[in-house]
Amino acid sequence: MSRPSSDLASFRSRLKTARHIVVLTGAGISAESGIPTFRGAGGLWRKYEATRLATPQAFAANPALVWEFYHYRREVCLSKEPNDAHRAIAECQKRLASEGKDLTVITQNVDDLHHRAGTTGVLQLHGSLYRVRCTSCKKVWDDRNSPICEALADKGAPDPDTLDAEVAKEDLPHCPTCGGLARPHIVWFGENLDPKVLDATQRYLDECDLCLVIGTSSVVYPAAMFAPMLAARGVPVAEFNIEETGATAALGYHFAGPAAKTVPEALKAFESNEQ
Repeated sequence: MSRPSSDLASFRSRLKTARHIVVLTGAGISAESGIPTFRGAGGLWRKYEATRLATPQAFAANPALVWEFYHYRREVCLSKEPNDAHRAIAECQKRLASEGKDLTVITQNVDDLHHRAGTTGVLQLHGSLYRVRCTSCKKVWDDRNSPICEALADKGAPDPDTLDAEVAKEDLPHCPTCGGLARPHIVWFGENLDPKVLDATQRYLDECDLCLVIGTSSVVYPAAMFAPMLAARGVPVAEFNIEETGATAALGYHFAGPAAKTVPEALKAFESNEQ
């Protein structure tokens, strides 16, 4: 099997003629804004036991602990800013729209940095830290309050050794409509992705004629199969990552290095109309 190309001129030529671009992003793009990843060095799932913090069973057993963990993550993300990769994608989307073309971001991230950079129509496979869902009536709403409730004010990261929380259940976030206990609108381990999000994702993948895969380890399914599936169909796929992944060999392009540097450089063709 031939090695993927790192020829920027070739990629930019593809970019110039593409009409339906899909950008798949993972934790690596946000790591460069200072947001912890999950499986890499210093990742959250190396520090914490995921089954005690990110499953429906964990929430049922100790909602205060789960909320403390997600409140900590919300506060960390609110303190960070989109980086040059996020901004380059948003700018590219606007330029494409002015040419009658489209760019759709499909992300595994829950930090909303794509939104804050100005990208519209983002498909969030795993939900958002800033959306909340009632466990009773299933109402979903946006919530960017800091803190999300007074009982969690000034709470930092849970202690990984004790994983204990002292917040009373009645002081946690509750539904403004029915009063039921609220939970983060996140797809936890053991839960299915939202069928509506999956259907929309499939529609964009079906139309896609160029794909960028940015900052993902390509190990979390179903997202891990999207890029190889497109490549097998003959769609040019460009991977932007610090290092090669299990999917690299099957893709058309691989650009190594920090996304905040490689992505703006690759999308520069839209700024100067380079060939």
